[in-house]
Amino acid sequence: MLILAGPIGADTHDGGEFHPERPARIGAVMAGIDDLDLGSDVCLVDAIEPSRTALLRVHSAPYLDGLAAHAQGGGGSLDEDTYVNDDSWDAALASAGAGLAAVAELQRRGEGVAFVAARPPGHHAVPDQGMGFCLLNNVAIAAAQLVSEGERVLIVDWDVHHGNGTQAMFWDEPEVLYVSTHQWPLFPGTGAPHEVGGADAPGLNLNIPLPAGATGDVLERALDELAAPVIESFNPTWVLVSAGFDAHRADPLAELALTSGDFANLARRVAQFAPAGGRLALFLEGGYDLRALRGSVEATVGALLGAANEPELPTAGGPGFEAIAATKLAYRKARDRALSVAGHAGAL
Repeated sequence: MLILAGPIGADTHDGGEFHPERPARIGAVMAGIDDLDLGSDVCLVDAIEPSRTALLRVHSAPYLDGLAAHAQGGGGSLDEDTYVNDDSWDAALASAGAGLAAVAELQRRGEGVAFVAARPPGHHAVPDQGMGFCLLNNVAIAAAQLVSEGERVLIVDWDVHHGNGTQAMFWDEPEVLYVSTHQWPLFPGTGAPHEVGGADAPGLNLNIPLPAGATGDVLERALDELAAPVIESFNPTWVLVSAGFDAHRADPLAELALTSGDFANLARRVAQFAPAGGRLALFLEGGYDLRALRGSVEATVGALLGAANEPELPTAGGPGFEAIAATKLAYRKARDRALSVAGHAGAL
């Protein structure tokens, strides 16, 4: 069963025909899901209005109030990449609310997989600033809600850009493990292997930077060799995915070399980290080539549901295996140092 939250942002928060983060992305996502012909295996859920408390778990009050006022005043750019229109605050609230609705529906059913088809995306939004096309951090808001209910949350971020906002929000949170694969160097410039978490969460931030041209086999090995042992030790009760599809080889904003078949393989691997059904939700992040986005969503959701589809062939042979080895060494050294300083030697 697919729990489909949204669509949100198909006709709002429009930065113009030349901005890559545009409403047509939602149309491509929905077309990819329609291509699977799931019929009654899809449950549509509407976004809920996120409470002030839910937003304040990850964002500061001055930022929330300022963003709302900025939109209500007609908007204007937050930076050279990130725009705000008069409807952007409502769109951001709905996008965050779609994530909360997806999680709530999974909790009610106790089965299924959720996909949050909503924009603007979120993983670059830090507590007190929107950036990188992002206004509110949707996956972080959902994760913080789960933590408030006593859950242990794994966030896997396979967007081609590092989720600096998500990392910042959970830097010192012992109930969240953040794992990111991303191209390096690339915007926003964060995501080095030595960034392993704060004093209260040493080792619970795992960054896996990869060189341009990396193929699907590289990311799969990164998850298997680097991430899987850390995840097993963390023992999550929920898995949330920042599902950006801009690591596709056709994407105009980056230079990784994945195909839709690679995303299908990644989805199958990440699903194995969920302890039970009804504990896996994917949040749309990047993905700016509409054809690639459509095919990648179809392949990803199809892989999770076992639905028939014909994705592009997975890729292999690109650079990155040496980067994995170097990351493993750098992460372990930084983690052990952080554990020692925090007095948690041997905790992971």
